[in-house]
Formats: sequence, structure tokens, C-alpha cells
Amino acid sequence: MSTYSIKDLERISGIKAHTIRIWEQRYNIISPNRTDTNIRNYDDEDLKSLLNIGILNNSGYKISKISKMQKEEISASVLEITANNFDANVQIDNLIIAMAEMDEDRFEKFLSSNIQRSGFERTFLEILHPFMVKVGVLWLTNSINPAQEHFISNLVRQKLIASIDGIDTVSGPDISKCLLYLPENELHETNLLFANLVLKKKGLKTIYLGQSVPYADIKMVCDLHEPTYLITVITCSLSDMSVESYIEQLCNDFPQQKILVSGYQFSNTDIKLPSKVKLFNSPKELLSHVA
Repeated sequence: MSTYSIKDLERISGIKAHTIRIWEQRYNIISPNRTDTNIRNYDDEDLKSLLNIGILNNSGYKISKISKMQKEEISASVLEITANNFDANVQIDNLIIAMAEMDEDRFEKFLSSNIQRSGFERTFLEILHPFMVKVGVLWLTNSINPAQEHFISNLVRQKLIASIDGIDTVSGPDISKCLLYLPENELHETNLLFANLVLKKKGLKTIYLGQSVPYADIKMVCDLHEPTYLITVITCSLSDMSVESYIEQLCNDFPQQKILVSGYQFSNTDIKLPSKVKLFNSPKELLSHVA
């Protein structure tokens, strides 16, 4: 069982810590444990309760009414809302509950209903992608249990791979090639997989190397295939050099390639990128950088 601080609950649920404290005091919606120094800490059940309450509150239920509802009534109301309300924020909260509960059935039901309504690509663009970005931040800030992150990431990964396998491979001398990889010791593959999906759907040739690729292998593949684009995602800090030094090394060693980068290390820092390196924070931005 995971333990959360009130700041963790704020990051995960989007509900301000001040509001959580007021709801505790006035309505007793959750009852945190307290340390010897009177610091609140919460468990998985508290998190799930708060997420459910947040969905109801955002859907028009007053907190005074929610506080009088039984747990089963709250759960039933949330399931009804998430089955009929396709607002992205509601669906993302529903996914966070599935992650906290490690509930594969709930995830599959969510995915099936959204894909049936909007298609896989739109579901990923509008819900799964922003959800996985949020999960990555929560993982980096130790706000969620690593097992929860691995559980949900692998479910999303399986869906992406299945979707990629359904796309016909393209070939031809005039088709741009994209080499996609993660640096050594980088394992957060979801965004790179979706980049692969988006590029293949656009009709580009992709060479997908995946997780934790040795630098020498990137050189070998570039020499062999001469890709137009070199695409990587960096979520965690690099073990042997700064991200700035790594990007500089890429620019020096691959002068013929256009370099596209994404990931937490770029979106939450003041890294200055060379002019030949382009940052993408969404699939739409990625497509704007490729021919």
C-alpha cells in the first residue's frame, strides 16, 4: 500500500491542498493518518475516494451532498458519469483511479468505450497522451508507487504496439526515414511508441530501436540507413553527462540529421537547444517538424 502526502494528492487529483483540508474538516470525506509530528499522510483508499469525489464535484455534485453518500453510491455514480461524459479531464481522472487500483478491467472498459466513440488516435491524443505525461511527472516526483506506473504504462504500451503492427510498412527512395530511440538507461517508452505510430500513419519510414540504446548503436544505424530525422525522448537525468552535453554531442556526431527531442528533461528546465534541434511536446508539434 502506498503512502501519500497532501501535496501528492494535490498533484494527482488536481484538487488544491487547501480545499482538501477544508473538505476533511467540514465534511470528513477522508480521514488521514498523522505522524507523531502531526503531518497528514494518506493511503490508496484515501486517494481513490478523493478522485471519485473530484469527478462528482466537477460534474456538478455539491460537496455537501457527496459527503452524505455511501461509498457504493459514490462508485456507482462515478461509473455512470465516466460512461457518458467524455470530457478529457473526467476520463483522465478515471484512468488515475484504474492505475491506483491496478484495475485492468476498468482500463479496458475505458479504452473500448473511448475508441468506439472517437477512434484510437484521437483517444490517445486527447486522453492517453496527456494522462501518460501526468503519470511521468508523478513518477519523477515520487507521488505514485513505481508498481502503479509500470502497470498502467505496460497496458498502454501493449495497445500502442498492437496499433503500430496494424500499419502497412512503407518503402521508396523519396520517403523520409526517422530513427527513434531512447538513450541508455532510459526506459519510459510510451511517448516514443506513440511518435512511431504517428509517423508511420503519416507515411514516413521509421526505424525503431526502443529503450536504452547504446550510443555506438545509434552511430551504426545512422551510417547504415542515413535517416533524415533522429528522434529521442529523455524523461530521467542522464547518468554520465548533462542533457545539454548529450544534445551537443548529438549535433556534433550527426551533422546531417535533423534532431527532434521531447521529454520531461526539456519541458521543465531552461535548456537552450541549438538551432538544428527542435522540441516537440505533442504529436501535433512532432508532425510540424517532419516533411
